[in-house]
Amino acid sequence: MSNYVGDEPQQGLTPPENAAIIAALFDVEAKEKKLARQVLGMQMAATLVAAAIAYGIKGTPQFALAVLSGGGVSVVNGALLAWRMSRAALSSVQNAHHQLRLMYFYAAERFLAVVVLLGLCMVALKLSPLALLGGFVMGQAVLLAARLFLIRFKD
Repeated sequence: MSNYVGDEPQQGLTPPENAAIIAALFDVEAKEKKLARQVLGMQMAATLVAAAIAYGIKGTPQFALAVLSGGGVSVVNGALLAWRMSRAALSSVQNAHHQLRLMYFYAAERFLAVVVLLGLCMVALKLSPLALLGGFVMGQAVLLAARLFLIRFKD
C-alpha cells in the first residue's frame, strides 16, 4: 500500500501514531483533574486558615463565618470551573464557534453562581459584606496563585 494518492503524498497518521496521541490526551486529562483537585484542596485549606485568623482577630464566630462563606463561594466557583473544563475536554472540537459559545456560557454561569451565592450570604444569612468579600477575594487569589505555582513546580 502506498502513501500516495495520485501524484500527491497522503497526509495522515499511522495507527501507532494515533494511539500515541490518544494516550497523551488521556494523560493530560488525568493531570488536569489532579491539578484541579490540588487547587481546590489548597483553596479549602486557605479558607479554613483565613477563617481561623479572622476568628482570632475579631473573636466573633459571625465574622469568621463570613470569611469562611466567602472562601466557600470561591471554592464553589473553582469547582464549577474545573467541572466545566473537564466537560469541555470530553466534547469534540468540530465547531470552533460552538466551543466559543460554550465558553461564554460557562463564564456567565460561574458569574451568576458567584453573584447569587454572595447575595444569599449577605441577605439571607446577614453576614458582614466586607468579611464575606474578603474571604472570596482571598479564595480567588489562592485559585490563581495555586494554579500558577503547581503548574510551574509540578513533579
